Amino acid sequence: MAIITISRGTFSGGQQLAECVASNLGYRCISREVVLEASKEYGVDENKLYKALAEKPGILERLTVERSAYIACIKAALLKEVKDDNVVYHGHAGHLLLKEVPHVLRIRVIANEEQRIETAMDRHSFSRNKAHDYIKKVDKERAKWTKFLYHIDWHDPSMYDIVINLDHVDLSGACDVVCLTAKSEEFKTTPEIQRIMNDLLLCADAQARIISNENLRDADVDIESRWGVLTITGTVGLPEEEERIKEIVQNIPGVRVVNSDISVRTDWSAVQGKYLR
Repeated sequence: MAIITISRGTFSGGQQLAECVASNLGYRCISREVVLEASKEYGVDENKLYKALAEKPGILERLTVERSAYIACIKAALLKEVKDDNVVYHGHAGHLLLKEVPHVLRIRVIANEEQRIETAMDRHSFSRNKAHDYIKKVDKERAKWTKFLYHIDWHDPSMYDIVINLDHVDLSGACDVVCLTAKSEEFKTTPEIQRIMNDLLLCADAQARIISNENLRDADVDIESRWGVLTITGTVGLPEEEERIKEIVQNIPGVRVVNSDISVRTDWSAVQGKYLR
């Protein structure tokens, strides 16, 4: 079966569509709970995880190792949630976090501003002005963060398989379109797709475990996997960090072999700083 991601602006009707599709197909419907799972799995603060995914760094803030770790943890947790298919995900940036997954059906939902304002006023008892300002603020933050992290325009229709305008199609009709498309051959899982999913999950899990480890903050590594054989490349600040990384990765269920091509940086000031901390 399929994995479905639904991207939407604030109060655009995406959550309602996700719930309708999940109910009709018998799928699980998930969103923020992925952040909770990542928080428990990798031992990091839930609020920081959510902020890392939802907010663009300030003009003077770089993409720190800490923020990179949060995003890696969220991606790994999401891949764990969707690895067995039959999932509708309507959290932020799902279509980007799962961009390497071949059989994801990517949906974009749009609605006119007046409808969104009325929904915000109804749900949160906002005044009209407050609802308008809130929607603009959240949409702007999401667009900036997507541009900053992925170098793409959040609104670009080419990133999606289907764009649904709920001004022109009612919720029931939109739900039927998504359900029918999800059942097509293009979005069914094959043995090769399942192999790809397993390898993507191993890579993401390993990356999250490494980058969220306080003793490996100087590590800068990339991980590739094929049939459970992991190849790690990159650099570390100290020789013993390579062994620590290999130990972490070898203990991940599903990892068969670990090949390491990690080198130690010759930045002695960084090494000395490591010992002094």
